[in-house]
Amino acid sequence: MATSVYQLKTNSTQFANVTQGEDCTLAAIDIGTNSIHMVIVKIQPSLPAFTIVAREKDTVRLGHRDRLTGNLTEAAMDRSLNALRRCQDLATSFQVDSLVAVATSAVREAPNGREFLQRIEAELGLEVDLISGQEEARRIYLGVLSAVDFNQQPHVLIDIGGGSTEISLVESHEARFLSSTKVGAVRLTQDFVNTDPISNREFAALQAYIRGMLERPIEELQEHLFPEEQVQMIGTSGTIETLAAMHAMADLGNVPNPLHGYTFSRQDLGKLIQQMRELNCRERSNLPGMSDKRAEIILAGAIILQEAMDLLQLKKITLCERALREGVIVDWMLSHGLIESRLQYQSSIRERSVMAIAKKYRVDLVASKRTAVFSLSLFDQLQGGLHQWDTEAREMLWAAAILHNCGLYISHAAHHKHSYYLIRNAELLGFNETQLEIVANLARYHRKSKPKKKHENYQNLIHKEHRQMVSELSAIMRLAVALDRRQVGAIAEIQCDFDAKQRLLTLKLTPTHRDDACELELWSLNYNKEIFEEEFAVTVAAHLCP
Repeated sequence: MATSVYQLKTNSTQFANVTQGEDCTLAAIDIGTNSIHMVIVKIQPSLPAFTIVAREKDTVRLGHRDRLTGNLTEAAMDRSLNALRRCQDLATSFQVDSLVAVATSAVREAPNGREFLQRIEAELGLEVDLISGQEEARRIYLGVLSAVDFNQQPHVLIDIGGGSTEISLVESHEARFLSSTKVGAVRLTQDFVNTDPISNREFAALQAYIRGMLERPIEELQEHLFPEEQVQMIGTSGTIETLAAMHAMADLGNVPNPLHGYTFSRQDLGKLIQQMRELNCRERSNLPGMSDKRAEIILAGAIILQEAMDLLQLKKITLCERALREGVIVDWMLSHGLIESRLQYQSSIRERSVMAIAKKYRVDLVASKRTAVFSLSLFDQLQGGLHQWDTEAREMLWAAAILHNCGLYISHAAHHKHSYYLIRNAELLGFNETQLEIVANLARYHRKSKPKKKHENYQNLIHKEHRQMVSELSAIMRLAVALDRRQVGAIAEIQCDFDAKQRLLTLKLTPTHRDDACELELWSLNYNKEIFEEEFAVTVAAHLCP
């Protein structure tokens, strides 16, 4: 995951020091539908582990959208901006080295969601990663995995947010199944509840809708279970924390501190729901363990949990106090090479996800891997001379090279445009929405037209830096594609020789077979090099080496 542009220190040296074992402080913000959460941690790479040193939460109800347009309202955006300012102030007081922020369901679905993210960056200097529902589920899993030992047993994770519910089947080394469904406590309260206390008719409608929405993802989850395999359920986030606190007050007379690991039954959950449905919002807010700001939406959230447990036939649930924001921390540590052991498998999530999509769309992996090898060879040899892109850009170039021809699954005609659409909607794990857009655009421009401002997909790249990245890296990939024109592996190796004074790039090509003149590859390179030459202001020449 990319770090935020909002950095309280010049931290490139700090990150280098982190990989050498020095401690650092990181803050992670989760911009949710109901609340904005921030956690500040001290990372100890030598262990490796992190310790939570501060938390911040503000209920902003960003998901209270305009009923006519679906847009985020001005009032909700203003509340969110104020909350984010407070988060920045707290992060400053803790002298954090970097701040990472993600946005989820409310921003993801709102027509003006991207405009809101631009406003955050303009007013606060904070770059926010917009992540997909499945990516949200994956990072929740990482957060839970950092605090729970699964003992080699499969677990169902459920996170009930304001706008969506993530349900996953996971174990110690991988997530077998990840899902995100558009049922959340804020969304359903706004859409279904107009009476207070809730009427029997609205209660039944709400219950039926939730069950209908959850049936498909839970059926898909169950397909990933082995026969006779037993699972346990773990719940995260505010709704389940509140229900656990209410149950503890009723059962124990106090709320354990920490509440992490607290367990309650589906039967007891049913009793809580029956009690709450008979009370109005003010009366619910007075229940022991209930917070004022949660009382309005708790019933919808509780019904989501009840229906999920019922469909899965699970009798109890255990609370985990770590969730998405802690998962963002773990993901950052993975991306910086700080975690091995049981989380090591997750560090290759991008590669495994890209290969899974390639297989789904029947990509010729032998040919696409050659294109990827050539692309990365050119990238590495030209770095510092013709471009300054980093490891993150290199990974996106690799992903695009592997998937650049996936559009052939639909049709050969305009397959580069089909590739864009398939990649953009592929739910590639390990990438945020901006990174997905970059990968899709790189694949889009491996042939035919160069990137143009009038192209809608190119316009989706808000930042000039990202447009420049696509223009330069897609030009590199064009050369790589040209050098495998027959897709038989005619070229074995590329060596670059750049004369900066003459602005001349010479490609010395080693053929796989000595008697192969590689005429079609040389012709293809000559035909396709113009866009590269324009982009980098160079002349490209090529010849075969013995």
